[in-house]
Amino acid sequence: MKVLLFNGSPHKEGCTYTALNEVAKTLREEGVEAEIYHIPKTVAPCRACRACAKTGKCIIDDGVNEFLEYAKDFDAFVLGSPVYYAAAAGGAISFLNRAFFTAFMSGRGEIFLHKPGAAVVSARRAGTTATLDQLNKYFTITQMPIISGRYWNMVHGGCPEDVLKDTEGLQNMRFLARNMAYYLKCIEAGKKAGIELPKQEEVTFTNFIQ
Repeated sequence: MKVLLFNGSPHKEGCTYTALNEVAKTLREEGVEAEIYHIPKTVAPCRACRACAKTGKCIIDDGVNEFLEYAKDFDAFVLGSPVYYAAAAGGAISFLNRAFFTAFMSGRGEIFLHKPGAAVVSARRAGTTATLDQLNKYFTITQMPIISGRYWNMVHGGCPEDVLKDTEGLQNMRFLARNMAYYLKCIEAGKKAGIELPKQEEVTFTNFIQ
């Protein structure tokens, strides 16, 4: 069982990393492998060219394709981002938009499909719940069960040292990690018992005109 923790902050070891690291440490204590993935500092937005449907990969070469290849071997995901203007960091959103869209359009939806996901955000003060809502939408459109803690998954502080003083926030990271570990163990037990994944149908696309 392996969990990939996505650090969507331009700061490699900043506040978001501090929260994710607490999750990762607790996952390891629960017998689950955990790795933190840092996105490139410069990420281009999606061009809506849909070339990924034909080529099987994004035409922009800045790390998204490498991420998808790497992510396919993981069983769950934690998406982390700092709060910028009551939303996730721009680079994180550009990266995730292209990663999830490329996976779907290229027929590689199994990279994320039915794998549990959780969102973690860090902020100096506010905008956290709006950012959590934003990140959770990647899970709900991809049939990924959302794992929660005992509170909304956030930490507060203007620097990593501040986050380390957020005892309640860090405690919730541990709740989140244990819940994730429990869910992964349930999935593993279900597989051994012969429980199959939900049946899939061909996706129907409509719009508000027809």
